Amino acid sequence: MFKRKILRFVREKDLFAGGDTVVVALSGGADSVALLRVLVESGVRCVAAHCNFHLRGTESDRDEAFVRTLCARLEVPLHVADFDTKAYAAAHHVSVEMAARELRYAWFEQIRMQEQAQAIAVAHHRDDSVETFLLNLVRGTGIQGLKGIAAKNGKVVRPLLEVSREEILCYLKQLGQDYVTDSTNAKDVFMRNKIRLDVLPLLKEINPSVSETIAGTARRLADVEAVYRSAMEESCKRVKDDEGRIHISSVLREVSPQAVLFELLHPLGFNSAQLNDIYRSLDGESGRLFYSADYVVLRDRDCLLVRKREETEEVVWTLQQETVEVNAGFQVPKDVHVACLDASKVKAPLVLRKWQAGDKFVPFGMRGFKKVRDYLRDRKYSLFDKENQYVVCAGDDIVWLVNERTDNRFRVTGQTRRVLMLRVKKDTPAIL
Repeated sequence: MFKRKILRFVREKDLFAGGDTVVVALSGGADSVALLRVLVESGVRCVAAHCNFHLRGTESDRDEAFVRTLCARLEVPLHVADFDTKAYAAAHHVSVEMAARELRYAWFEQIRMQEQAQAIAVAHHRDDSVETFLLNLVRGTGIQGLKGIAAKNGKVVRPLLEVSREEILCYLKQLGQDYVTDSTNAKDVFMRNKIRLDVLPLLKEINPSVSETIAGTARRLADVEAVYRSAMEESCKRVKDDEGRIHISSVLREVSPQAVLFELLHPLGFNSAQLNDIYRSLDGESGRLFYSADYVVLRDRDCLLVRKREETEEVVWTLQQETVEVNAGFQVPKDVHVACLDASKVKAPLVLRKWQAGDKFVPFGMRGFKKVRDYLRDRKYSLFDKENQYVVCAGDDIVWLVNERTDNRFRVTGQTRRVLMLRVKKDTPAIL
């Protein structure tokens, strides 16, 4: 019964084919031992991979010895890797738990490629998926996080997701197969263990079949999520333009504006509280900024603008100058990135700086002064753009609003004999 259930699930989810080679992640615990045994019994060509993270002293070495003995008895090829997990965690600024995860999955993929295997099988079962469901629910998540554990993720497959821990133990008992026990699993130090040891037993007092119930709900939500994902992809396309601007009026026309904002911004590191603030800002004044670890969202007029944080850092500009003699064939280039001025009217030295409150100039083609602030507002510059707008000054006079417009007082005329040509080169500092 156990084996039939596993093989049916493998076929339904298309985890791997009959003649495929499968790398089995083998810790020595009950789940991974049952996975190896059922696949071997089913005629699947297996290669075992065991990680020794050296985190539990003699227990880690005991597990490795057990795995070696088991694979020798089953005549299954075995790969073993030793990792300095704590050193990796310190070097990469991650938790020991995350370090172990990154190390093992990267190594499993190396073994898969080396063995020309088609899949990496890990031993997550139904109870693990239920714990993931509850863990995500407690932390806060979208519908994606309520599907439980995926049966297939790239080359990683999970054939045991339809069976419970209890079924696994019964299967091993029928085989007379022993296994090793990780002592840390009996401690409620980590949140997942708290759910396993404390929360689920309480829920079973209310509903003895709570694990099956949650697993069934997760399966239905996986189907719902497929529909939701398709609809959300279309919604996200409708509210964003080719330049990545999120149009507020378009968001508000969607069936669930908050859900659209969640899908657009939650992957960028914005939490639920921030997303609520952003949603409330849609009816507010322009100019508010919202920050995640890596991104900035600006509420700008009728749009939300998203930038990586390093893109909002100060830009370094270099002013380039060239003086040319006017000849019969000279024409002022029609390029806002090149300023052409009458050299006789410009007094050196020229200074390149950011615009400041109170700055004003006479825009080319006009007679009267206009404040730079008003000019940028009329041009509908965002706060991001305004912060990095530069001017070129000759004494107290602005001669060029960089890459926008020259000052009409210094324009090239029919009497001009020498033209001062200005360009700026933008150098973005390297992100260390």
